[in-house]
Amino acid sequence: MVVTSSGLLLHRAGGREVLIAHMGGPFWARKDVGAWSIPKGEYDPAEETAEQAAVREFREELGVDPPSSGLRPLGVFRYASGKRLSVFAVEASDWRHPPFAFGSFELEWPPGSGVRRRFPEVDRAEWMSVAAAGPLLVAAQRPALEALAAT
Repeated sequence: MVVTSSGLLLHRAGGREVLIAHMGGPFWARKDVGAWSIPKGEYDPAEETAEQAAVREFREELGVDPPSSGLRPLGVFRYASGKRLSVFAVEASDWRHPPFAFGSFELEWPPGSGVRRRFPEVDRAEWMSVAAAGPLLVAAQRPALEALAAT
């Protein structure tokens, strides 16, 4: 079964800046290149649409509502694993939000210790230029930046 995921790529300054998030948890703590993501998550297409999932996942990961402006489909992008990611662009030049309140997950850490700890799904989210965001994003998500630039 193919894993499906959906996310929102917020942009401003005429599409020259995007909001991306650094993945949380111990594996990503000391990584930067390839350790950032479009706020996104998995969903079941039988239970919700890609658009609904993208908005829900944005709220879960960042703890704030996304801008109310319309979602514009950028495409479906494939990971090497076969996972499919639907990305929607959202214009956010006038978006004002409260401080982010990142969601969390539980993980046994250190591995094999029997100790379960909570970690943030995302440990920071930042606006940056598309050029700066490119190398930081997970490789499979980089084509979404190209799709944004083409719109």
